[in-house]
Amino acid sequence: MLTALDLLTANDTPGQHPPSYYAATANRQTAHPVLDGSHTCTVCVIGGGYTGLSAALHLAERGVDVILLEANRIGWGASGRNGGQVGSGQRMDQTVLEERHGKSHARLLWDLAEDSKALVKDLIIKHQIACDYTPGILHADHRKSFVEESRDYVEHLRLVYGYEDIRFVGPDEIGEQVGSPRYYGGSLDTGAGHLHPLNFALGLGQAAEAAGARIFEETKVTGIDGQGTGRITVRTGQGDVRAEHVILACNGYLGRLDRQTAAHVMPINNFIVATEPFSEDEAQKIIRNNVAVADSKFVINYFRLSADRRLLFGGGENYGYRFPEHIKAFVREPMLEIFPQLSDVAIDYGWGGTLAITPKRMPYFARIAPNMLTAGGYSGHGVAMATLGGQVLAEAVTGTAGRFDVFEKLNVPAFPGGDRLRFPLLVLAMTWFSLRDRLGF
Repeated sequence: MLTALDLLTANDTPGQHPPSYYAATANRQTAHPVLDGSHTCTVCVIGGGYTGLSAALHLAERGVDVILLEANRIGWGASGRNGGQVGSGQRMDQTVLEERHGKSHARLLWDLAEDSKALVKDLIIKHQIACDYTPGILHADHRKSFVEESRDYVEHLRLVYGYEDIRFVGPDEIGEQVGSPRYYGGSLDTGAGHLHPLNFALGLGQAAEAAGARIFEETKVTGIDGQGTGRITVRTGQGDVRAEHVILACNGYLGRLDRQTAAHVMPINNFIVATEPFSEDEAQKIIRNNVAVADSKFVINYFRLSADRRLLFGGGENYGYRFPEHIKAFVREPMLEIFPQLSDVAIDYGWGGTLAITPKRMPYFARIAPNMLTAGGYSGHGVAMATLGGQVLAEAVTGTAGRFDVFEKLNVPAFPGGDRLRFPLLVLAMTWFSLRDRLGF
């Protein structure tokens, strides 16, 4: 019987990065061996996305003997397919976090988010990762009623958090920033940015290997035994790893490898297209100053220009285990809603990916057993936060759990019904929010 994870991974060819603009412009191909036989290490990391790669890198730099196991290729999942936005703050606004968790905890979460952006930039410089990092994210309001909220939130960030890299964009300016008739205002965050996500992941992998991490690809974990004992055994199809500690960094591709984590994170699919290249003048008319854009819809549209001036547009979600048959047509509809002038523009690439969300849209960090940690559910805010998450997990394994505790104390709830009923309930909820977007609530 096929599992949910089998159906998810069936959307793509195992062992290969799925066809996408990112795969077509990757700096290099990976060729790490398949795990064969029995191995031992201090820490076994399961998952080769940002969280796992960052954890392996930071552990290896501390002299820890670490093995990373990836079922396909590093950066194969959402880390190599996403919109590439390196955003400020957490997935939820600071005002929401203040209400939920109190101002002091919200401040700690803000500081961690600032750490996450700084970490991405530092890693790019330190390891000379060529991933086209470019500053600037424009948050665009698709409802006129949201504009004053944006003004107030900008002032809140500047006054309460001392964040000076953001400013309000009013109705008179928004049309100059982005060539769409659909937006009424928003904010411009020059402390945020965007990058080529797959090349960033590949650079992290190269840095981790150079630091001493042992990376195995096309090595699917089939089971974990001995949690809470002196040694954990991680079983794969052709071998096993015996480790003192295990880090679960599987995010949307966890399946039921750990039922506790699976009850708290839910995989959903998102889709992106890349148009034919534009001239410099045409590109400026679409997005001025080459910033990334994310709008205020619940089912968000996000877009930016690539290094060769293609429009990379993300829009539309589905909640089944299969991708749409025609992804280009699926995403063209929301793209033309935002940019009706692009009706004759060719779409050269279309692809999908699976991320993970949580009920409260905040990441789930937990200590499953004294020697087993998990992190995931970045809810579309994972480029910087997952990279930081790996560093935080590495700290916790080696005895410094302060930043890990800030996330764990969020007490992210499980989905109602755990990992068995989360899916149908999520479909109902997301269908409702999608309807609200269409009706203008």
